[in-house]
Amino acid sequence: MAKTITIRIDEDVYNIFKKAADGERRTISNFIEYAALAYVTNEMYVSDQEMDEILNNPTFVSSIKKGLEDIKKGSYKIVE
Repeated sequence: MAKTITIRIDEDVYNIFKKAADGERRTISNFIEYAALAYVTNEMYVSDQEMDEILNNPTFVSSIKKGLEDIKKGSYKIVE
């Protein structure tokens, strides 16, 4: 079931959203929903291909393994 939320935005931001929504022939609320979903799915998660590249990078993998070994040994320092 759809939920309604209320947000407060500056008039300049509203105008940007309005122009963008009009350009895509969407309502402002639909554009904001679309843009937020696009951001979350594109910026917050990595694709399977990106994850394969990360996990198959020998330098990255060895750095992670060394870090885990350091944690087990207790040889680390928490920096605040």
